[in-house]
Amino acid sequence: METVQELIPLAKEMMAQKPKGKLVKLYVLGSVLAFFGVVLGLMETVCSPLTAVSRLRDEEAAVASLQAARERQALRMQALQEKGKQQEALHGNRVLSNRQHAS
Repeated sequence: METVQELIPLAKEMMAQKPKGKLVKLYVLGSVLAFFGVVLGLMETVCSPLTAVSRLRDEEAAVASLQAARERQALRMQALQEKGKQQEALHGNRVLSNRQHAS
C-alpha cells in the first residue's frame, strides 16, 4: 500500500465481505508489524547521526593515540642513535689516543 488513502477503501471492502475472524487477525497482525517496522525505521533514521558522530570520535581518538605512539617511538630511536654516536665517538677518540702514544 503506497498511501493511507488506499487503506481506507480496503478496510471498507473487507468489512462489506464480512471476513472470518482468522483473516482479520492476520491483517491486524500484519498491520501492527508494519507499523513497528515504520517506527523502528524512523528511530534508526533519527539516531544514526548520533552514532556516526560517536564512531567518528572513537576513530579520531584511535588515530591520535597511534600518532602519539609513533612520535614516542621516533624519539626513542633518535635517543638511541645519539647515544650510539656518542659511544662511537668515545671509542674513536680512545683508538686515536692509543695510536698517538704508540707511535
